Amino acid sequence: MSPKKIRHRKYNRRENLVGWLLNLPYLAYTLFLFLIPLIWAFWLSAQDWNLMSSSPKFVGLDNYRKLFLSKNVHQAFVNSFRYLIPVVLLCLVFGLLIAFVVNALPKRARGVASVAMFIPYLTSGVATSVLVKYMFAYNSILNQFLRNVFGLKISWFTDKTAAFCIIVGIVVWKCSGYYALFFLSALSGIPEDVIEAAQIDGANRRQINFRIRIPMMLSSISSVIALAAGLALGIYTEPFLLTSGGPSGATTTWTLEIYYSAFTKFDSGYATAMAIVYAVEIFIILKILDVVMRRLTEKFGC
Repeated sequence: MSPKKIRHRKYNRRENLVGWLLNLPYLAYTLFLFLIPLIWAFWLSAQDWNLMSSSPKFVGLDNYRKLFLSKNVHQAFVNSFRYLIPVVLLCLVFGLLIAFVVNALPKRARGVASVAMFIPYLTSGVATSVLVKYMFAYNSILNQFLRNVFGLKISWFTDKTAAFCIIVGIVVWKCSGYYALFFLSALSGIPEDVIEAAQIDGANRRQINFRIRIPMMLSSISSVIALAAGLALGIYTEPFLLTSGGPSGATTTWTLEIYYSAFTKFDSGYATAMAIVYAVEIFIILKILDVVMRRLTEKFGC
């Protein structure tokens, strides 16, 4: 082998070594915070263990069998889609509306409006839930007003539809302004000469919004749909504090059932199996949404 090839091989080895050293922190992070916990989770899902006894009992796939026969899990699975559809649609609609309204404001007012619509997202979910719980309590000012003026007696947290709508409303109120920032950024990135050319050709505001602006925002819309879907599938704080999953499981979620199984019933193996199935569901739903939005972007995007 020629001296030139030897030097080249040594250089490549040194370069590869430097690359591995630079990636070592990320590899260690992945190993200790992802791979090892994932392997341990699969092992735990095959055990009957309360996290306190010294000898967990191996049960194989029994936790998964029990999981698929559980009425609570069936209800949580159905509710995941009951939350998913309205939360994604309402966050999308209100986010777009807020973005278009703010975009129409004078430039000096946009900064203040952007900060104002971002505040709900920064609000603690616990604080918001506690405030809403007092607002809709039986002896609250709102309920007294409804009873005295309109003769309405609404049990907000014991009525399935009312309780579910309240939780969805909290989530949408909290996150619509945050998602509007994505749309506002996309709107600001649309070239003005494109809008001016459309106006010269006689396009009205509705045509400009639906045939130019929204198609050019499809990549941002795809991101918001994925984020809102992940949010809807991970709802926990609001049902935990307001309804505890009731009435009759109408507001329960996967995360709530996992919490009760792990820390109330101390059935950690069953809770872990539930978490694994829940993660698979999230992956499938997000993958379907990604494929659909990618095709829509390819077909209608600009």
